[in-house]
Amino acid sequence: MRRYLARRLLFAVPTLLGVTVVVFAAVALVPGDPVTALLGPGAPAEARAALEQRLGLGEPLAVRYAHWLGHALRGDLGMSVSAQRPVGDLLLPAAGQTLVLAGAAFLLVLTGGTLLGALGAARPDGPVGRLSRALGTLAVSAPQYSVALLLIAVFAVGLRWFPAGGTQDVFAGGGTGDRLHHLVLPAVAAALVPLGLTARVFGTALGDVLRSDLADGLRARGLGRTAVLRHCVHNASPALLTIGGLQLAYLLEGVVFVETLFAWPGLGRLLYDALTARDLVLVQAGVLLVAVAFVGVNIVVDTAHALVDPRLRGAL
Repeated sequence: MRRYLARRLLFAVPTLLGVTVVVFAAVALVPGDPVTALLGPGAPAEARAALEQRLGLGEPLAVRYAHWLGHALRGDLGMSVSAQRPVGDLLLPAAGQTLVLAGAAFLLVLTGGTLLGALGAARPDGPVGRLSRALGTLAVSAPQYSVALLLIAVFAVGLRWFPAGGTQDVFAGGGTGDRLHHLVLPAVAAALVPLGLTARVFGTALGDVLRSDLADGLRARGLGRTAVLRHCVHNASPALLTIGGLQLAYLLEGVVFVETLFAWPGLGRLLYDALTARDLVLVQAGVLLVAVAFVGVNIVVDTAHALVDPRLRGAL
């Protein structure tokens, strides 16, 4: 297992290097003049030249990439142009808030997706199975942006059960209960589409196992429905690990709309504000952090998959 993990980490190195190239090129080649966006069209030539020198915009693209990568490897992500603060001081708190939101949404995805998928596979022709598949399809089809607005309109504005945004009540002073209260609506909005995908993939995998010779053999030995389902769930768990890992990576990078709508001070909202302000240094660092997190999640999922299915350990 250690050799498998070592090989997996070794293969991640060129992937991460390619990620840095794509991230830097994508941000550096964005149309528009960042100096004009930051200083305005009427800025003096001296101020423009000073900012261009500070940002290194006059150097060739390859030189700029080498300098940026060297500083990033040392943990120096640069200085935010718009906030005039180190990028790390802005990214770390925002990443922590995104992890809280993504973690809460991921718990909903795993719980709801596994339950709906199991119900749909265990009783495929019954009303419960049809209802669970219909709910999974509805979750996948519902636009995340529209669902978030609907949640705000119904449960925040109409019923006043939950706050419409933020992480805590300004007047109440916050606390764990207050933070959880603010977390409910954005977590549900972020989890809806991944929950539906997880339910459909896991339900299909579990249904195939329940119709296989393994399930027939377990029934022939006299095992009850619950025992057969438990063994079949174990055999279908690699599919749950795979889709679960992909949805966790999606949540880490795909909650920008949710964070913006619910005024959640996470990484997505920070990058949205940085793009609006043309703060390319902050954008590059934020996108790099998300990409590295995506690669890290895939490594964890592959390792967990190998632990569940030993046949994969010899695949590399």
